Amino acid sequence: MTLKQLSIFLENRPGALSAPCRVLATAGVNIQTFALADTRQFGILRLVVHEWEKAREVLERHGWAVHVTDVVALDVPDRPGGLAELLEVIERASINVEYMYAFTAKQGGKGLMLFRFDNPEMAIQALQVNHVSVVSARELYERLSG
Repeated sequence: MTLKQLSIFLENRPGALSAPCRVLATAGVNIQTFALADTRQFGILRLVVHEWEKAREVLERHGWAVHVTDVVALDVPDRPGGLAELLEVIERASINVEYMYAFTAKQGGKGLMLFRFDNPEMAIQALQVNHVSVVSARELYERLSG
């Protein structure tokens, strides 16, 4: 129940962020969500797209080094304490969150977040045992396509 995320190293300069976005747009690949982390010299653009293999091939063909990682999509109650409760489940299972970021879409009083865990399979088991909704790739793309 993991999703594939593409990570691309970018120079920290004007235009560096728009270039891969334009390349993906030209190829007809829609970005579902993304996160950008930066330092003085470079940034890491993390993307989730429906056609991740096509996106990787297009980006690599245009010269970017692309790293593929597994992430987990979770429904998070959209209320005070919702995220804290979910993080407590993860903490009790001794699983480390390497990073996380959110989608803009909400559904049924829940937000949708992506998590990068040090052990995704263990995290999924612990979350499911604690009745946390783990969203499959298929369900995610169905939700986002309307």
